[in-house]
Amino acid sequence: MIVGLSVQTFTLVHVVITLIAIASGIIIVFGMIGSHRLPKLTALFWLTTVTGFMFFLSPTQAKVFTPAAATGVVATVFFLIGLVARYAKHLYGRWRWIYAIAAVISLYLNVFVLIVQSFQKLKIINPAGTLTSTAGPPFAPPTDFQFAVAQGAALVIFVMLGLITAIKFRRGPGLV
Repeated sequence: MIVGLSVQTFTLVHVVITLIAIASGIIIVFGMIGSHRLPKLTALFWLTTVTGFMFFLSPTQAKVFTPAAATGVVATVFFLIGLVARYAKHLYGRWRWIYAIAAVISLYLNVFVLIVQSFQKLKIINPAGTLTSTAGPPFAPPTDFQFAVAQGAALVIFVMLGLITAIKFRRGPGLV
């Protein structure tokens, strides 16, 4: 049980919340490129972007430091930087580009995990994947190559988005 839900039910809720985080994150990143804050959607993104650590509340979850936990720690660091930049420093001065980078990295880490989970669980992407699979990358050939291409493409896209967002997110419509 995790927060009163079965692990299966919590996993489904977590996936839905994460997909909401990714969708809202994409919208706010493109909003920042147009110098729009989108405060309600930004709040939704930050509220939904970090839920994975709750799996450690499950009595059946091994309490070991895994690559997933390491990704969660990195995500939490950028989550906190983004919150400080947005809500404590109010995007003043350099905090504007720091916020833009933190938001893009937080979104990237959600997409990174989405790609990993998709390769682990979806048979259409990885014929060896199952809904109960706990094995992670590297996968059997040629899936490991496909996984590397997907992650590499995502990384390139998000590096470009991060640079563009940091440059373009300026004072403009809706900004004070």
